[in-house]
Amino acid sequence: MKLVRVFLIAVLPFAPFAAEPLFAQNAPGASQKAPAAKSKNVQNRKKQLDPAQQLDGLFAALKVAPNAQIAKQIEKRIEAALVITESDTLNLLMVRAQTVMQEKEYKTAEQLLDSIIQVNPRYTEAWARRATLHFVQKDIYRSLADLRVVLAQEPRHYQALAGLGIILQDIGEEKLALQAYRRALEINPHLESISESVRRLKLKVEGRDI
Repeated sequence: MKLVRVFLIAVLPFAPFAAEPLFAQNAPGASQKAPAAKSKNVQNRKKQLDPAQQLDGLFAALKVAPNAQIAKQIEKRIEAALVITESDTLNLLMVRAQTVMQEKEYKTAEQLLDSIIQVNPRYTEAWARRATLHFVQKDIYRSLADLRVVLAQEPRHYQALAGLGIILQDIGEEKLALQAYRRALEINPHLESISESVRRLKLKVEGRDI
């Protein structure tokens, strides 16, 4: 358990909120333009849809979403932005990895995710999926190692923060789990299950308010 604590010092507290241009996302539903203006419009659209700026806007919108329904729509757009790359090959490999994970073919899934990360170590979502895979196989240390990379590359990855909180809670690090859950809720206040976990852990870790 001491080794776990030492390892977690490198994970918590997390890096400051500063997104890097990690991924490119296909432009959604672009309307057809006149051929003469097409090239210029494509260039303008690429400038408007800079991946880092797009994620900045989505995370900002998520934080102030007025209700869970709107938050869910924003979550889907964030998840799409994180998972899609400019490489069709990596996109196909990721789809395949997710499919075999769901079919519990964990060895194949790990091989696919290893290959993706080897080709593009900046593909944050591949690290996140592999962290989930390790967690499912009860390999806590490797899951934590991958989560560390995820949060170093994208500190606003609220799913990774929630997953980190679950692991910390499972190993009895309830104070650190509470920190991770709260950080996740700062980014996405509409995580109902995490809100409930915070309520329970707050009473246990900090006691009742006087």
